[in-house]
Amino acid sequence: MADPTLAARNLAGLDELELPREPPRRRTSRAWSSTWPKLAAIVIAVGAWQLVVASHWRPDGILPGPGPVFSDLWRQMHTAVFYEEIGTTMRRAVVGFAAALVIGTVLGLAVSRVGALRSAVGSLITGLQTMPSIAWFPLAILLFAPSEGAILFVVVLGAAPAIANGLISGVDYVPALLLRAGRALGASGLRLYRHVVLPAALPAYVSGLKQGWAFAWRSLLAAELLVAIAHRPSLGLVLQHERNVNDSTGLLATMIVILALGIGVNALFNRVNTVIRQRWGVAGDGG
Repeated sequence: MADPTLAARNLAGLDELELPREPPRRRTSRAWSSTWPKLAAIVIAVGAWQLVVASHWRPDGILPGPGPVFSDLWRQMHTAVFYEEIGTTMRRAVVGFAAALVIGTVLGLAVSRVGALRSAVGSLITGLQTMPSIAWFPLAILLFAPSEGAILFVVVLGAAPAIANGLISGVDYVPALLLRAGRALGASGLRLYRHVVLPAALPAYVSGLKQGWAFAWRSLLAAELLVAIAHRPSLGLVLQHERNVNDSTGLLATMIVILALGIGVNALFNRVNTVIRQRWGVAGDGG
């Protein structure tokens, strides 16, 4: 039997031949072309922030300018508790997202393969995805009390439906031509899924993972705002403390850290997406 994976690679290669080829660019040129738009966006955002502060829309004690906030952030970066807060939050994010990844993938595969299961819970998964994370907190606290379990419960329920829906959508939109080619080459059942369906569904699955991470991150920060666990400093907990003591400067500095972490993880998913597009022959070496 011919190898379906080899056939899929040949098809991707044929698609790549139809794309206009760009001349290879130096690594520094590619890095600069992808960096300067981000730097320009940061400059514009900080400038707009400073303009709002300069308009005296709110007193400086309530809405400080970029200077005091970045100065406070620099001070925090030289303390050990700053990295302890980030470590606690990131550990919860990684553990919760890993659990959601397993649950969402198994659920997505089962629903995409079994018609009766899709009819039974397909709409329920979409309904769970649309539920606000805050709605799960009363149940989470009843089940687990204010604990790590309550936080992970909310994170998993926030991310798993998005991951499952991404995989289901990817399987649903596998081109019929690929399925016919796979069957003609002798693939069927699980072999068809392994060599044709799942590789073809990979881009939508990665999009589902990216969306799942966004839901997990939001759910986690909301959970940390509401569930305070003693002796475990976290970004959500310090955010709540700074609001309670009216420390606007520290609050904005912590928000910048949360935003930077979210952007960093999103960049990792974008890199994975670029590699997949290159392997499919729908993107050049520059992404």
